[in-house]
Amino acid sequence: MKSLVLGTAQWGWSVDRSGAFLLLDNWLKAGYSEIDIATNYPINKRPEDFKAAEKILAEYVQAHGLTHQLKITMKVGSMSNMGTPDVNLSPSFILIMAHEYRRVLGKNLTGIMLHWDNRSEAAEIELSLAALNTLSQEGFRPGLSGIKHPEIYTKINETLDLSFDIELKHNPFVSDYDRYKLHFRADKHRFLAYGLNAGGLKFAGQKGQDAQTFELRGGQIAHFEAKLAKIESMLPDWNLAFVRPPIVTLNHLGMVYAFCSSPIGGAVIGPRTPAQMQEAITWHRNTDMFDYSDVVKWVLKTS
Repeated sequence: MKSLVLGTAQWGWSVDRSGAFLLLDNWLKAGYSEIDIATNYPINKRPEDFKAAEKILAEYVQAHGLTHQLKITMKVGSMSNMGTPDVNLSPSFILIMAHEYRRVLGKNLTGIMLHWDNRSEAAEIELSLAALNTLSQEGFRPGLSGIKHPEIYTKINETLDLSFDIELKHNPFVSDYDRYKLHFRADKHRFLAYGLNAGGLKFAGQKGQDAQTFELRGGQIAHFEAKLAKIESMLPDWNLAFVRPPIVTLNHLGMVYAFCSSPIGGAVIGPRTPAQMQEAITWHRNTDMFDYSDVVKWVLKTS
């Protein structure tokens, strides 16, 4: 079964401390352990909330006396939660942050991921990768997220031969996979999809209290209306063609698209409630038990 990773981008924003604790309780109880977090979560443009997500996670680890039960990947580099490209990916900063987070989180911290690298200078990137290589030798899993020039990383990595976790946006409307697959082999690295429901898009009949989530995140729904309507028109055919759980929401479709795409090794989910988490867990298992390849082929054909 492909990986399911708990995302924390809303922690300290739309998910408060008690809500995050409840999510973690349910996550562990369901038998999952992977956590994705970044130093700048939540990215809500409120400076006072900078590092709020990591503080909540550290409090949970310490309050429950966890030593190794979680598998946490920390994304480092971003210097604020304002959504700006300001980063520090110097080797000294990467190493200091990794060792500080290991001190706070213990062996629950298993991965360090470079986050939001817009650099084009190979010499600078080489130094950053050298730091990741050092951490890899210490037992950390190296990762990449939001890399503007993957071709430079690939060239430098010919010598280091690191195996990365690579996070990328991947849903029926927008996918960054094609940009990465030119440079990273799926049999060498693990691709993790995020943004499964395209940032909060919804079918026409599901405009509930979260209906404006997509717009609040800066999305332009007009860009996707035509494809959204085509997808919605296909639901009766998809849901009657085989005996399998019906696709009812865009989150269902996003998970099908991620987990039934052969090169994708897993997905990062961002539930805000235990009910949303359980739905994601159910669909994670559904995609392993039932065949949705016809849906994925249709989406790929219309992309």
